[in-house]
Amino acid sequence: MTLPGLQLPAPTPPFSGAVLPNAVDSTPAWPPQVMPPAGAPNVLLVLTDDVGFGAPSTFGGVIPTPTLDEVANQGLRYTTFHTTALCSPTRAALLTGRNHHQVGFGNISELSSGYPGYNSIIPRETATVAAILKQNGYSTAWFGKDHNVPPWEASTAGPFTNWPSGQGFDYFYGFVGGDTSQWQPGNLFRNTTPIHPYLGQPGWNLNTAMADDAVEYIRHNTEIAPNRPWFIHYAPGGTHAPHHPTREWVDRIEAMHLFDDGWEKLRERIYANQKRLGVIPANAVLPPWPSDILKPWAQLTDVEKKLFIRQANVYAAYLAYTDHEIGRVIDEVKRLGQLDNTIVIYISGDNGSSAEGSVNGTPNEVMYFNGIALEAEQQMPWYDAWGTDQTYNHMAVGWTWAFGTPYRWTKQVASHFGGTRNGMAISWPTKIKDKGRIRTQFHHVIDVTPTLLDLIGIPQPNQVDGIAQRPMDGVSMAYTLPAANAALPSNRKTQYFEILGNRAIYNDGWIASTTPPVPPWASVAAPRPADVMNGYSWELYNVAADPTQLTNLAEVEPAKMQAMEELFTIEGVKNQVFPLSNSIAAMVTERPGPAAGRKQFVYTGPSCCTQANAAPNILNRSFRITADVTAPADGGSGVLVTQGGRFAGWGLYLKDGKPTFTINLFNLERPKWQAKAPLTPGKHTIVFDFALDQKGAVPFGHGGTGVLTVDGQEAARAVLPHSAPFTFAWDETFDVGMDTGTPVDDADYKAPGTFTGQIGKITVDLGDGTVSLASVTEWLKALSSRDAERPAAGVAPAKP
Repeated sequence: MTLPGLQLPAPTPPFSGAVLPNAVDSTPAWPPQVMPPAGAPNVLLVLTDDVGFGAPSTFGGVIPTPTLDEVANQGLRYTTFHTTALCSPTRAALLTGRNHHQVGFGNISELSSGYPGYNSIIPRETATVAAILKQNGYSTAWFGKDHNVPPWEASTAGPFTNWPSGQGFDYFYGFVGGDTSQWQPGNLFRNTTPIHPYLGQPGWNLNTAMADDAVEYIRHNTEIAPNRPWFIHYAPGGTHAPHHPTREWVDRIEAMHLFDDGWEKLRERIYANQKRLGVIPANAVLPPWPSDILKPWAQLTDVEKKLFIRQANVYAAYLAYTDHEIGRVIDEVKRLGQLDNTIVIYISGDNGSSAEGSVNGTPNEVMYFNGIALEAEQQMPWYDAWGTDQTYNHMAVGWTWAFGTPYRWTKQVASHFGGTRNGMAISWPTKIKDKGRIRTQFHHVIDVTPTLLDLIGIPQPNQVDGIAQRPMDGVSMAYTLPAANAALPSNRKTQYFEILGNRAIYNDGWIASTTPPVPPWASVAAPRPADVMNGYSWELYNVAADPTQLTNLAEVEPAKMQAMEELFTIEGVKNQVFPLSNSIAAMVTERPGPAAGRKQFVYTGPSCCTQANAAPNILNRSFRITADVTAPADGGSGVLVTQGGRFAGWGLYLKDGKPTFTINLFNLERPKWQAKAPLTPGKHTIVFDFALDQKGAVPFGHGGTGVLTVDGQEAARAVLPHSAPFTFAWDETFDVGMDTGTPVDDADYKAPGTFTGQIGKITVDLGDGTVSLASVTEWLKALSSRDAERPAAGVAPAKP
C-alpha cells in the first residue's frame, strides 16, 4: 500500500476480509504493508565535515577525492550550493528542510541557550526526512556524526527522543557531539548503547569501522528485504579535527609533495584548476592574500614551514582517506546491483574549512577552545606523532584559507562564501542523463529534503505523529536535473545566513554581508561588539559581477544596502534569529537536564559514558570528591572516577595501590597528588578537596589548593597555579570504576583502567565558583579595555 502521505502515520485501513461466525466461512486479510511509490530509489546522503570549497579535486583542489569525482562524473556537480557556516546548524537544516533557527540550531548544541532559535531541540513540528521516509516504508539508518542531540540528553540515561532513534532512524552507528578521536572515540554508540570496539584492536580507526558497518547494513537489507528501499545518512568525522588518517594515507600524500610551495602557491594552483574545470565563474577573481591577518609563506621560519607542511599533509590524507571509505560504501551498493536506482547526494563539507586550529595549528584542539595557542617550535615534539592517537591535531589557518579558494573567510563566518559555499554532487544513473555537467543555481542545504521527497514522489506531510507540521523552508532542486534546464534561473530567490552575529542576506543576485569584527581563530576572549544588531558594518556585493565578494558597493548603492538590511531583519524575525549573540556567555548558560542545579552526585558502582552536561562540572569552582572503597590484597589499581582523557581532564585512581589525583591540562601539564603508601586490604575513604582561589576579575581558569587525604590523614597537598578555563576534552566522558577512551595519564594506567577493588560509594560535591552569567557578562564588557585581564594560559609545553 502506498500512502497518500499527508498524514503520518496513516490511519489503519478497514479490514478487507470477511468475518462470519465460523472461520471456515470467513475470509482472512492482512493489513497492507506500507510501501514507497513503485520503483522508489534508495538514498545515500553523504555529508563530510569542515571541508572548504577548494579542498577536494572535484572542485579544483589538489587533494584526490576520486569517489566525489565519480559521483560528479556520473551525475551533476553543484557549484553554488550553501551551508550555514557551522556544524549543528547545517545538519539540522539538512535533515528537516527548515532554516536552522527554525529547528532550534542557531548555534552548535554545546552553545545552546533558552531561546526558540537556539535551544538545540528540533521541534516535533519539523519532522526529519528520515521520519517521513520511514513512515512511507523506507528502512532508515544514520552512520557517523550526530551533533544534534541536546547536550543534557547525550548520556545513557536519555531521554532518547532527540537521538536518531527518536528522529525517524531505525539504526544508528556513530558518535554524539561535535567531533571525536578516530582512534579511541569515547562517545561512540550503536543505537543508544555506548560501545568501545577499539579496545584490544591496535590500528582500529572509526573511518574504516563505520564504512564496514554501513556495508553490512546495506547488504543485510538488500538480501533480506530487496523490495524495501533504504535511506542512509552517512556523516563521517572527516575532516573535522582531530585529523586522524592511517599512516598508509599519510605516506601516500607526503609522496605527492602537494604543499611544499606554501599556501599562496596552493591557492593559485587551486584557482587555475577551478577555472579549467568550470566550477567557478569565468569572471571570478582570486582575492589577494590577507597579509594583514595571515602571514605570507615567505615570512615564515624554516621550523614553521616544516611543521605546517606536515599539518597539511595529514589533513589531506584524512580527506583522501575519508573519501576512500565513502567509496567503499558506494562500491557495495554497486556490487549488489543497486546503484542505478540509488540517489547519491555527496555534500563536501557542512561549512567552510575550519580555522579552529589557530594561526599555527595545534597538536590538541582542546587548547583552542581554552584560549591557548602554541608557537611552531613548541609544537615540534609532536611532529612525528601528528595525526596519531597521541595528538588531537588541527592545521594552521593559512591552509584553511587556501582550502576555501577562491572565497574569503572560513567556517563560523556566515557572512561570506568562504564559510557557507560547499561543493555538492548528485548522481542517480536511472534518471540523470546529463552526466558530468555543472549546475550553478543558487541553493541551500535546506533544499535537500524537499528535493528528495520530490524525486521519490512523496508529498511533504501536513501531520506527523498527530502533530501539524510547519511548511518546509527549502525548495526542490529537481528542476535542475534535466539537461534542458541546465541554464534555468534558480528557484531560490532569498536566503539569510547567521552564525554568532556574523550574518548575510542573499536576494536575487545580491548579497549583503556583515564584516567579521574578529577572525574566528582569535582568542575566545577577543572583544566583540556588544550591540550585535547595530555594531557591525555591512558590505554589499553584486554576485553575478563579483562572485568572490571583492568590490563592496555599500556606499555606492545606499538604497539597495538599506533595503537588504531591512530584508535581513524581516527574515530574521520570521525565522527566530533574534536575539543575536556573539558572546561566549552561552558557554555558561544554565541548561536543563540531570545535572541542572545539583551540588551533589552519588555513584554506588561502575558506570560509563556520561557526557559533560549530565555530569558534575568541577571547572572554575571548589569541589570535593569522596571515594569509599574496599581495596584488594595488593592494594588495588585502576580508576575510581574520571572525566576527559589524554588531551584534557582529571582522574582519581589507584596506581600500585597509591591513591592519586591528576589534572591533565591539555597534554601539557599534569599536576598530581599521590599518597606515599599503597592502601592496605580492606575499606578506605579517599578524599580530594580542592579550594578555588577566587581572587581576580577573570571568572575563568583560577588556581587553588588541592589536598588528598586517606582515611582522614593528609597524604598530599599542592597549590595549582591555574586550571582549565572553559572545557575538558568533549569527546571523552565521565566514568566511574573505569576510564573509556583514553587515560588522563598514559604513564599511570591504560584504558579501560578497570578498578580491581570494590566501590562502595563515590560522592562529588560541588562548591562555590567564579563563573555565572552575570560575572561572565561583566568580564566581557571589561574586555573593551586594553588592560582587562584574560584567562591565564601559563601551561608549559611538554613532550608527548
